[in-house]
Amino acid sequence: MDSSKKVDLKIIIIGALGVGKTSLLHQYVHKTFCEDYRTTLGASILTKVIAVDSTPLKLQIWDTGGQERFRSMVSTFYKGSDGCMLAFDVTDRESFEALENWRDDFLEKVIPRELGFPMVVLGNKIDICDRQVSEELASAWCKDKDIPYFEVSAKNGINVAQAFETLAKQALLTVSGLGWVPDKPERKARQC
Repeated sequence: MDSSKKVDLKIIIIGALGVGKTSLLHQYVHKTFCEDYRTTLGASILTKVIAVDSTPLKLQIWDTGGQERFRSMVSTFYKGSDGCMLAFDVTDRESFEALENWRDDFLEKVIPRELGFPMVVLGNKIDICDRQVSEELASAWCKDKDIPYFEVSAKNGINVAQAFETLAKQALLTVSGLGWVPDKPERKARQC
């Protein structure tokens, strides 16, 4: 791939209401966390320019609303995506149980339809001690589907950049036709 040519990638982040999709995006793009919570209606878009293996990338990251009533509208934003982040809240078991539906809905509607479509799963809010989804359970679900899993904290920034950059690398290799082999994420200690 020509390292002087900037590559535009569309990344979409999906998951249930309240899992912290907007907070994850703001932590990655602006390195900020805001306690105020406003539900995303439809989608909002932020961009960030990074380099992966000396290739400049412009990430256009789409933050989607997680409310069920907007689900059909959100799926229209899938078109043209180069990568997908599935997010859930480790303190909310229902958000984890909904991952399968979010993933299946995405894979049904995205073009091109590929089983190996670039994806990562983020288990957010690891900074909160009231866990309802174990790391082992989430890791097993992801391993079964061959999707990289990251335990993250939008509040503290733990593993957020690594997750986004892993997906960007995966998407870059896919759009350039080189394929992708997942790296194992580094484990970072967390305190409760």
